[in-house]
Amino acid sequence: MFELLLGAVALMLLLEGLLPFLSPRGWRQLFERATRMSDGQIRFVGLSSMLAGLLLLSVWL
Repeated sequence: MFELLLGAVALMLLLEGLLPFLSPRGWRQLFERATRMSDGQIRFVGLSSMLAGLLLLSVWL
């Protein structure tokens, strides 16, 4: 179980590092736009991300 969790965290870090590595300027612009979002918009993005993750997990398991 621990190996699976460690693999999932490693994959998340790998995917999160792709955009800043491949396109630092695009990542910076995306980050600047995110700082201008309201709390409600940020919560919606977080909720959408969690729901997409749950959906993917339910399909995978």
